[in-house]
Order: sequence, then structure tokens, then C-alpha cells
Amino acid sequence: MKTRRLGELEVSAIGLGCMGMSDFYGQASEAQAIETIHYALDHGINFLDTADIYGPFTNEKLVGKAIKDRRDQVIIATKFGNVRSEDGRFLGINGKPEYVKQACEDSLKRLGIDHIDLYYQHRVDKDTPIEDTVQAMADLVKAGKVRYIGLSEAAPDTIRRAAKVHKITALQTEYSLWSREPEEEVLNTTRSLGIGFVAYSPLGRGFLTGRFQKPEDIPEGDTRRNHPRFQGDNFYQNLELVKRVETIAAEKGVTSGQLALAWVLAQGEDIVPIPGTKHIDYLKENIAAIEIELTRDDLQRLDAAAPKGTTAGLRYPDMSTVNR
Repeated sequence: MKTRRLGELEVSAIGLGCMGMSDFYGQASEAQAIETIHYALDHGINFLDTADIYGPFTNEKLVGKAIKDRRDQVIIATKFGNVRSEDGRFLGINGKPEYVKQACEDSLKRLGIDHIDLYYQHRVDKDTPIEDTVQAMADLVKAGKVRYIGLSEAAPDTIRRAAKVHKITALQTEYSLWSREPEEEVLNTTRSLGIGFVAYSPLGRGFLTGRFQKPEDIPEGDTRRNHPRFQGDNFYQNLELVKRVETIAAEKGVTSGQLALAWVLAQGEDIVPIPGTKHIDYLKENIAAIEIELTRDDLQRLDAAAPKGTTAGLRYPDMSTVNR
């Protein structure tokens, strides 16, 4: 497995997003999820991504169970800030210092570990100065409970302000062939500050794999049914983008998902995508994508197939909590 650096933190060139093993994307069995995590670890993926709200709370417990005897093999990234109740209701965003520290303690218990390798603020709390939140995270580093800190979906000015308080190791934001917004300013900001970039949903929430040919293909209980890009005319407009990617992929003898992942990897050595899956077969495809070499012509054709701003629909039904 190739590796990349997020600031001072070295991780596998791709990570494994664990969210869908517990929440949002339909049902999954614990045994299948743990088997998938173990396969990832056995094949060199050491960067696992979770969060307290996934489940809610159950995904951290699942990851903790999977790594119980393999802690030395794993870089654990988790997040705080999105607040959910036990019954799954979203209660808002909290970046207050006292909450940060309590959330960390709770995550450590659920994961069954004594420190978190990379701790992100999941969403920026507009009612709490970012300096206060990051200082609380810095206190966790000083206490040995967190090794490195990160932000998720933060705006460039927020990133710069945060970095004045403590070294920010990574920014996690959606980035893929159909979500190219970070190219406008965010990537320049992280690179100027030596911050690594973690790309979540690098396969467009699975859309770029070509799995979904009509909205009805999305399973019952899957939150993508309510996602703007998966609905109505947006779905079929975005399907045309996928078909263009599939044409290029077929010529290279790879899947469209592999090509989409290879494209993200080709955008810079400071970028680490974390495709999520609960299926070993899909995980094998993702691992194989690391070896795909894209020529300048390939990249130009993909730029033409999926130019900035052509994706139909917003990234979220409510965009008010991102890019703060």
C-alpha cells in the first residue's frame, strides 16, 4: 500500500469511510462490516474514518470492536460537533470548549482506545469562535488524548484563523468529479498552510460508480433518496456525467468508480480520499484504483466530461452548515 502525508501524519494513500456501516445508506450487518474493516487492514489501509453521530454512536463502537486487537495497525479519525440524540434526531452544532472535551471522552470510551489519532470538528459552530474550539482541541493534544486535529467543511478564513491557534493537520471536505468546489479556494488555502486534504465522498456517494441507473435503484431507508443530486431531473442530468466517465473508463479497462477515485488521487499527493463501503468486493476495486495511472490526456478528457459547476443539484438539502 502506498502512503501519503497529511501534514506530519503518514497514512495509507486511501482510507476507509465507515459511516455507511452503521447509518444513512441502508442496512448493514456488524459481521460484514468488521470483515470489511479487517480486509482493509490486512491489505494496507490503515486510515479509518468514523464520527460520533454515525449510528448515532454505534459506528465508533463498531470500529472499536473491529480494531480491538489491532490498535497498532490503525490511524483512527473521528469527529465531534454535529449533535444527535440517542433516537437519531439532529440537535444542532456545538463547538463550545466544554462540549469538545466531553465529546472526546465519550468517543474514546466507545472506541475503546486511549487516544484519537486525528480529531476533527465535524462542522463549524457559528455561535462559538473557532479560536475557542481549536484551543479546546489543542488542550486535548497537550493532555495526550488526541495526536492531531482537523476541521471538516470549514471555509478558507476559518481555516486560517484556526491555524493561528494550533497546527491543523487535515481538512476533510467533499471532493470528487462532481463536487469540485474545493478547487476554487480551499485547496490553495490548505496548501499554503501545509494542511493535508481528506476527500470524503470521492465516488459521489456511490453515484459515480454507475450503480444507480434510476432513482428507484436507491434502497428503501437510504438517505440518498432525499439528496438533491439523486432526485428528479437532477438524477438524469448527473447520469449523463457518469456515462461520459464510463466511456473513458471502458477505454482504460477500469470501472467508472475506479477512474473517479484515480482522478481524486491524481489531484495532489496531499489529498487522501476515504471512499466508504461495507462490501469487500467494492473495497477491492477501490484498492486497485491506486495503481491506475492517468495521463495528461486522460485528465483533460475527465475535465471535459465533468467540468466544474455542471453537476445538477446541491451537495446537501441544507447547505447552511458547510463552508463556514
